[in-house]
Amino acid sequence: MLTLGIDTSNYTTSAALYDGEQVVQRKRSLPVKPGELGLRQSDALFHHTIALPELLEDLLAGEAITAVGVSDKPRDIEGSYMPCFLAGVAIARGIAGAVNIPLQKYSHQQGHLAAALFSAKRMDLLQDDFLAFHVSGGTTECLLVSPGLQAKILGGTADLNAGQLVDRVGVMLGFDFPAGKALDDLAQSGKLPRKISTKVDGQRCHLSGIENQCRQMYAQEILPANIARYCLESIADALLKIAGAAIGFHGELPLVFSGGVCCSEVLRARVLAVYPQVYFAAAEYSADNAAGVAILAGEGV
Repeated sequence: MLTLGIDTSNYTTSAALYDGEQVVQRKRSLPVKPGELGLRQSDALFHHTIALPELLEDLLAGEAITAVGVSDKPRDIEGSYMPCFLAGVAIARGIAGAVNIPLQKYSHQQGHLAAALFSAKRMDLLQDDFLAFHVSGGTTECLLVSPGLQAKILGGTADLNAGQLVDRVGVMLGFDFPAGKALDDLAQSGKLPRKISTKVDGQRCHLSGIENQCRQMYAQEILPANIARYCLESIADALLKIAGAAIGFHGELPLVFSGGVCCSEVLRARVLAVYPQVYFAAAEYSADNAAGVAILAGEGV
C-alpha cells in the first residue's frame, strides 16, 4: 500500500508518500516579505494553489496510490477552521475521486502527533494514552491524547503562541520570517543574561511577558545571542512547568513533543535535562509536514 498525504498549513505546502515503513516528503515554504511577520490567509491559499501541483508532479511520478490523507483544519475541535487548508482538501478530493480511492481527513494537529510518533519509533502509542505538546506559531498546547489521536487540551498559552514569540524576537534581531532556525543557531552561542522568570498559572503560561523582557534587553543593547538564549530557554521553562503539572495530575504517561518550535536544540536540551525519556520528533517531522496524515491514512486511523 502506498498512501499520499497533503498538508497546506499557513506557511508550508507539503506532500508525502508512506509505504508502511518509510516516508518520502516534498515541501515548500510560502514566501513572506522581509520584515513582515506572516501572510494573509488569501495570500497563503494562493501560494498553496501554485505550489502543490508542482510538488505532487515531482513526488508521484506515476506511483499508484491506494488512499489519500489530508489536513482539513487546525485541530479536531468544533469550529476549528483556516482557509489555507482548502487548497489541500480540493486537490486531495480531486485525486481520490479521479482514481476511486479512499479520502481520509485529519486535523493538522493529528498530523503533527502522528509524524512525531513515527519519528520517535513509538507508533504503538497510536493505540494508547500519552501526554503531548504541540508547539508552533499557531498552537501552544499540552494535550492528553487517547487512542486514535483524540486529544483533550490540558493547558498551554494564555496569550502568545511560542512560535509567534520566536518570530517576533527573531525579526527584532534582524532575521527573516520564519525566524526559528536562525534564532536557535544564534542562541547556541549565547548565555543567559538574567534569571528566567516565566509566569505559569497551573497549566497556563503567559508568553507575552517574555517578549516584553526581550525587547527591554534589546533596548539595553544586550548581546543578541544572549537575548535569543533567554527567549528559547524561557519557552522551555514554561513548557516544563506545564509538563510537571500535567504529570502530577495524570501520572507518568509517555511525553511527546511536536511542532516547529520543538526543532530548537536549545529547547530540547533544557527539556531533556529534566525528562530524559521524552520523545522528540526529528526536525523534518517537527516542522509542518504531510508525513503525519500520510501515515494515518496508511495505518487506517
